[in-house]
Amino acid sequence: MASFIVSLTYTGSLEAVDALLADHVAWLKTNREAGHFVGWGRKVPREGGIVLAVGESREAIAALAAQDPFVTGGVASVEVIEWAPSFLDDSVAGIAG
Repeated sequence: MASFIVSLTYTGSLEAVDALLADHVAWLKTNREAGHFVGWGRKVPREGGIVLAVGESREAIAALAAQDPFVTGGVASVEVIEWAPSFLDDSVAGIAG
């Protein structure tokens, strides 16, 4: 398993983002239950979000990210970044793939 940062950047208005928020949260929870996502949150200022993910490959996580209702709804773009943690505190060690 590898570790990934999924960076969402809003391309639509916050009103358009909010209209898809319930579907986006359901998508996050579904992928958490499936073991793909280990954390998420909004960027500050509110211009997008970050999802911490684990998976077999960048391509697999990119395919999941492409299914985000924000992406399919045309209100966000997404970048998938693979990273190799060198150190993680015990409180967040689960994010290492």
